[in-house]
Amino acid sequence: MDPRRRSTKKPLAPPLSNLHRHSAAGHRQEDDSQRRASDALPLPLQLTNALFLVLFFSAVYFLLRRWSDKIRTQTPLHVLTFSEILALLAFLASFVYLLGFFGIQFVQSFLLRPDDDEIVAVDGGFAAACPQSLNCAIPAAATPDLAAAPIELLLPQNDEELVQSVVSGAVPSYSLESKLGDCKRAAAIRREALQRITGRSLSGLPLEGFDYDSILGQCCEMPVGYVQIPVGIAGPLLLDGTEYSVPMATTEGCLVASTNRGCKAIHLSGGATSVLLRDGMTRAPVVRFPNIARAAQLKFYLEDPRNFDTVSMVFNRSSRFARLQSANCTLSGRSVYIRFCCSTGDAMGMNMVSKGVQNVLDFLQDADFFPDMEVVAISGNLCADKKPAAVNWIHGRGKSVVCEAVIRGDVVNKVLKTSVQSLVELNKDKNLVGSAMAGALGGFNAHASNIVSAVYLATGQDPAQNVESSHCITLMESTNEGRDLHVSVTMPCIEVGTVGGGTQLASQAACLNLLGVKGACYEAPGANARRLATVVAGSVLAGELSLMSALAAGQLVKSHMKYNRSSKDVTTHNAAAAAAASS
Repeated sequence: MDPRRRSTKKPLAPPLSNLHRHSAAGHRQEDDSQRRASDALPLPLQLTNALFLVLFFSAVYFLLRRWSDKIRTQTPLHVLTFSEILALLAFLASFVYLLGFFGIQFVQSFLLRPDDDEIVAVDGGFAAACPQSLNCAIPAAATPDLAAAPIELLLPQNDEELVQSVVSGAVPSYSLESKLGDCKRAAAIRREALQRITGRSLSGLPLEGFDYDSILGQCCEMPVGYVQIPVGIAGPLLLDGTEYSVPMATTEGCLVASTNRGCKAIHLSGGATSVLLRDGMTRAPVVRFPNIARAAQLKFYLEDPRNFDTVSMVFNRSSRFARLQSANCTLSGRSVYIRFCCSTGDAMGMNMVSKGVQNVLDFLQDADFFPDMEVVAISGNLCADKKPAAVNWIHGRGKSVVCEAVIRGDVVNKVLKTSVQSLVELNKDKNLVGSAMAGALGGFNAHASNIVSAVYLATGQDPAQNVESSHCITLMESTNEGRDLHVSVTMPCIEVGTVGGGTQLASQAACLNLLGVKGACYEAPGANARRLATVVAGSVLAGELSLMSALAAGQLVKSHMKYNRSSKDVTTHNAAAAAAASS
């Protein structure tokens, strides 16, 4: 009989000899536990466990209080008193006992408890009398060794049985990766189960050709495939004396071509220049006090320069790259919103700053500081992340960059097909007055979000942060006695990183490598992320210049009808291409 299948007959009762053996084994386990307990201390098991539990938590409490006092008094942590050494020894001894005796005893008593029914693993737990739909019975010859058998053997072994188990709900879809240990197989099984559940095909969504191991626990949960987005190249963009070929992932026709035209105009005019004004990621928790007096005391404490060194030391323990820059408080009744700002190296830094904030909140809740402080949420929306907000427009978030270029008059005429005066007038009426009439917040531009989104998708950034990263004001004015055009973009919230998140994926890493900013910069931490931010601003400058020129020349509709409204039969074209490839 197939060892993965079980008989439909009701299992017979075990022979009496087996019951006697189970009983004897149980007595031997009890004797073993007693012997192990008496080996530690000549006391009963329960009393020994209670003694070591009290010793463990007492040592931990004493050490935490001592270290808190040292942090407050700026005493080095490695300087130990005799009492602290004794507490450390007590902690180690109790920890070893609890791990080696109490912990193992609990696990064994849970896994090895005798039961007459078959036991199977379901969603990380245990259930008696496995459903027949799982087809997960164990052969009778293996029954005495059930406890020693790997849990994975209790799962269905072939893909069809696994798909049926997911469809029936016996095996949760989200647990396939952990149960199978094969991310690609898990994605294929989940995909097939989804098609059967919904009755809809996913044939157009590719599955092959993707490294699913690279996204596990990092980028995407429960994958069933991946979406193809074409990547185009705009450039070369001449920025700060360096040429960049800018990758842009988009499905909007004309976007790459338009940005490329702007890059050409900038290059012919001598290039663009950028300046990075600020570099700091923010996180703003909200905390609450019993009254406004206590809330104000926290504000005064955090904004007092004499306390900044202590708070920053606590914050900076979260990472060797995190460096606290400021902590500003805003009160609303008895609630306090603390906007922390810190540098984050080459990472975008949301996780880094969140860990630092948690360290500070734990420190402030110490009994000697603000024990009555209630942490409502680690994010109180004053950050503000992935939302348009005036605080970001005014104070910045991530990288704040200004980029400018002077476009020669002849380039404006020949390449951009318009005039300097037309661009200046259009920018005033559209980007400034028109945006003001619309009540825009950070949207004093033509289409900055188009370029930001395309570069973000290509380089593995968080596309949702396009919301604040696209805050931009575009300015144009005539210069050199009206002959040439001065154009600039000011972007206070470019949130990018070159490590972590989607930057680890092969395609996105290749695009970062094309720009020369892949990974971390070890010589000057943060340099790669800052350079990427300036490239984003330079690309936006090129895109703004080209779109505004198309509007001024009346070319927008014509170009989109030509390049973004293809009338060819895509099905026929694809079939012909496939036939040509096969021949």
